[in-house]
Amino acid sequence: MRRRTKGFDYGEGNYYFTIKGGRNNITMHRKSKAAAVEVYQRYESVGKDIVWLGKWDGDNFVESSLR
Repeated sequence: MRRRTKGFDYGEGNYYFTIKGGRNNITMHRKSKAAAVEVYQRYESVGKDIVWLGKWDGDNFVESSLR
């Protein structure tokens, strides 16, 4: 069973993070961890409120640490 939220399905094996902003939160993903961490750090460096979710394995988020 796949988790369905926010009008889309999480893709298995993708890395996710959420940018929080006022009324809207934007959830983004990247296929590789290196690319996801790079984008995450870029948003963080400009002062965005951002949350790392990790790698989606089909049921849960794993690799929930940036390092």
